[in-house]
Amino acid sequence: MTTGVAVDLVRHAVMMALFVAAPMLIAALLVGVIVSLVQAVTQVQEQTLTFLPKLAVMGGLFGLLLPWILDRLVAYTAELIRSLPRWVG
Repeated sequence: MTTGVAVDLVRHAVMMALFVAAPMLIAALLVGVIVSLVQAVTQVQEQTLTFLPKLAVMGGLFGLLLPWILDRLVAYTAELIRSLPRWVG
């Protein structure tokens, strides 16, 4: 295995991780902005007010996206294992 192949494998792994994590990160960002706007308007600065909505949205979204996430990761792993002889030989 050359360094080019190793760099390509790492690049694909990082891109897959970002692709799988992006929906939940974007949802947390949107919820955080909305809660911050509500806090600024009402002048209520309670720490649990930012944590609990993010936790609820992230948990619900994770439950909804879990089949899709697993499908993407299984497909990536299967392709990685399938192409293994090409890199070893």
